[in-house]
Amino acid sequence: MYLAEAAAEAGTGNPWLNIGVFLAFIVVTMTVVMRAGRTTKEAADFYTGGASFTGTQNGLAIAGDYLSAASFLGIVGAIALSGYDGFLYSIGFFVAWLVALLLVAEPLRNVGRFTMADVLSFRLRQKPVRVAAAFGTLFVSLFYLIAQMAGAGSLVSVLLDIHDTFAQAIVVAVVGVIMIIYVLVGGMKGTTYVQMIKAVLLVGGVIIMTILVFVMVKGGIGTLLNSAVQTHASSATIAKEGYQASDILNPGLKYGGTFAKDLDFISLGISLVLGTAGLPHVLMRFYTVPTATEARKSVTWAIVLIGSFYLMTLVLGFGAAALVGPDRILGAPGGANAAAPLLALELGGPIFMAAIAAVAFATVLAVVAGLAITASASVAHDVYAAVIRNGEATEEEQVKVSRITVVVIGVVAIILGILAMKQNVAFLVSLAFAIAASANLPTILYSLYWKRFNTVGAVCSMYAGLGSALLLIILSPAVSGAKTSMIPSLDFAIFPLSSPGIISIPLAFLAGYLGSVLSKPDNLDHLQAEMEVRSLTGVGVEAPVQH
Repeated sequence: MYLAEAAAEAGTGNPWLNIGVFLAFIVVTMTVVMRAGRTTKEAADFYTGGASFTGTQNGLAIAGDYLSAASFLGIVGAIALSGYDGFLYSIGFFVAWLVALLLVAEPLRNVGRFTMADVLSFRLRQKPVRVAAAFGTLFVSLFYLIAQMAGAGSLVSVLLDIHDTFAQAIVVAVVGVIMIIYVLVGGMKGTTYVQMIKAVLLVGGVIIMTILVFVMVKGGIGTLLNSAVQTHASSATIAKEGYQASDILNPGLKYGGTFAKDLDFISLGISLVLGTAGLPHVLMRFYTVPTATEARKSVTWAIVLIGSFYLMTLVLGFGAAALVGPDRILGAPGGANAAAPLLALELGGPIFMAAIAAVAFATVLAVVAGLAITASASVAHDVYAAVIRNGEATEEEQVKVSRITVVVIGVVAIILGILAMKQNVAFLVSLAFAIAASANLPTILYSLYWKRFNTVGAVCSMYAGLGSALLLIILSPAVSGAKTSMIPSLDFAIFPLSSPGIISIPLAFLAGYLGSVLSKPDNLDHLQAEMEVRSLTGVGVEAPVQH
């Protein structure tokens, strides 16, 4: 009780101090990006940093790419408000990483060069597969970008204590422009260095916050959970919703109680666990190391950092529930996304809050940069160079098209991010995972492990998965029909589930199977054999593919 009352009396720190720390961080990271960007001359430099990073460096960068605003801002807020059900995001994101490593990471690295479409089109007809893969990459990247933009807007709004919706929209736009500049200047090299810096700072900051949470509650995990229950017991919001305070420790506070919510829970879990194996911006990181040995080394570093981080989100989430409380979290700009910075304010005061917020901003910045490069590489390398120019585009042309794509997708993400400001960023990222698992994963697995798979099957799988996921999201409560929807004034939510994965993922697998068995083979058996050798051994990775 005392903890919650003390938290309620605090504000959001000193806005001028917050913005000062923020600007200093932007200047430092921009300097790093500009120095790295001086060596970005060729397409390989822009897309993969010239495959010049060590396994340790790439492991840090993978963690920096994977630990997004959803991991820090969204999950802490979800656990603080929904307890047990919020921790599902931590479990899902971590288990998903293991699935990606076991099934696709090294084979993809051995077969591809720049993008996921390199793998999907390896033993199939190039043009239709590359176009379909590019659409999948663009929409996954776009939904992920929307979440990061919404998280950045929430974060800066909390720092500057901005409650006005129009002012928050301006914040999202300004942050978006800064991020576009980072990518245009630095390419993959600059982005990787920012991701490495961000991974070290984020994990270090979370360790410090975890220790301070236990110091503040004066006990261990049991004391922390009891404090969270006590704070929820005094919460007007929890009482208004009709929940028991102890529900924060039990399943069902957010997902459960009705058949539709049970299905939504299952759908979300499926999307989270299978989504990472289809995320182009994470898979693309394996092309930034020179050998398969370094790729495996980078995986080891990434597992240690990512696993440790997600365990600590449990402490931070319940720490926010105990020390900040749901009433203050929901009353702050950004709602649930404000839990982590408000917890930092309680633990260490305004300076500590500003520092943690700067780290969180680095989190958003690094992930957005990686996403933008992945989307731009897909358009320039897969559509422009391979399809429009029939493989005759120069590397300078590809980089130019990439940079134009960065600007276009950045502007679209800003607009949609403004519409999604009230959504929990962890939930928004789960939609990107659902699209990735639907549009990309079935085709990746079929390409790597099923000899009968052909071009028709690939195209059917990707378009069926992508189309059904997008349609179900548009018709879900995430877009309309609820207070936190993107368009709350309208209601065309005829699909009751917020996550489409339970329908769109099996549909994509079925479409790939039927498309393959009901159509003629591609008669490219020599490429299938070469792909199998490359994926398992890494032999011939640098050699071009002859169709």
